[in-house]
Amino acid sequence: MGDHPSKRAAGRIANELTDQIFEPPLRTELLRDEIFCQIIKQLTDNRNRLSEERGWELMWLVTGCFAPSTNLLKEVMHFLGSRRNQIAHDCVQRLQKTLRNGTRKYPPHQVEVEAIQHKTTQILHKVYFPDDSDEAFEVESSTRAKDFCLNIANKLGLKSHEGFSLFVKISDKVISVPEGDFFFDFVRHLIDWIRKARATRDGPTPQFTYQVFFMKKLWTNLIPGKDMNADLIFHYHQELPKLLRGYHKCSREEAVRLAALIYRVKFGEDKTGLVNLVKMLRELIPADLTKAQSPDDWKRGILSQYNADAGMTQDNAKIEFLKVIYLWPTFGSAFFEVKQTTDSSYPEILLIAINKNGVNLIHPQTKDILATHPFTKISNWSSGNTYFHMTIGNLLRGSKLLCETSLGYKMDDLLTSYISLMLTNMNKPPGGRR
Repeated sequence: MGDHPSKRAAGRIANELTDQIFEPPLRTELLRDEIFCQIIKQLTDNRNRLSEERGWELMWLVTGCFAPSTNLLKEVMHFLGSRRNQIAHDCVQRLQKTLRNGTRKYPPHQVEVEAIQHKTTQILHKVYFPDDSDEAFEVESSTRAKDFCLNIANKLGLKSHEGFSLFVKISDKVISVPEGDFFFDFVRHLIDWIRKARATRDGPTPQFTYQVFFMKKLWTNLIPGKDMNADLIFHYHQELPKLLRGYHKCSREEAVRLAALIYRVKFGEDKTGLVNLVKMLRELIPADLTKAQSPDDWKRGILSQYNADAGMTQDNAKIEFLKVIYLWPTFGSAFFEVKQTTDSSYPEILLIAINKNGVNLIHPQTKDILATHPFTKISNWSSGNTYFHMTIGNLLRGSKLLCETSLGYKMDDLLTSYISLMLTNMNKPPGGRR
């Protein structure tokens, strides 16, 4: 609050002092009343305007983190209600939300601290979408990921938010936010975790920026054309890169059909780019099929199909694209290239596709599905920085799949999320991981 001289004001990050104030009471419930009492004491008859302003900033932050005990709540509410400034009114509302939604796990995020320091109690957060658009959404200290997802889905006019998730991209990782977590808690935890992992012994503490994405995560109950907004913003743009990387088993005829649709999505009825079609093949044809025939043969086939679709809108081309790949057993998959050594009948480098049908093991060259393990048959799984392990069938007599991969955390998270959703839909409380 500025009442005590500080030697290190310059260069200090916004939440360095608030961490010192809020970390102990978040760990020890008895200290929470003490924090409220100290702030109220310093806000009473404080004749220093700057000190008082900072005191209200602290009160605003604390009311979004935790509530006082039942014994003290009435006194805190009385104090806040007796003050005539706008922040006191905001604090009452924040405290009511905290009582409803529960206590945070981590101290305020830097974004929250900087917001109140700049005299704004509304925090707008930019969210990016797969179609390269973005939009700002209001996020509160008490906003959980599920509420955030619902808010975005409503604003975008999606028919359902089931299967959608927030993802935080930080450094070289993209991590899904668990729907029950407070949004700012998760981001705070993630940054702290990566900072500790990357910290140099004597160097400066690295600063990390992050981006928030909203994407389809679990591809269940999805029929192309049923939810146009979801198809146009998410499904098409998320499925296109997987096709072009050559992860699906795709015939030449299907590749030609899809390439004509991809071109139409990009350019509509504008035919001027067709002369450069051969140079664009990488953006139109799956990587594993480009050499299946000559560039001129590809061009002839794509031109013919494009002309046959004359009059189709760019939006309808996206839907038609989805309708073709929807019929494939690998539609809506998250793909992982892993190295396995447990089963000599499988190739050492294996493509794993996790989708609504379960965990699919795919031959990386032929794209044939070698095995599909439904979620009901998977009894155990674990992951680390370099591996993903899974047990199929009985824990004692079941078979194991041991994979080397740096994306084990993503496989683990997807498997957990699909199984949790499956159990929820069976009207059973989702069980914890074994």
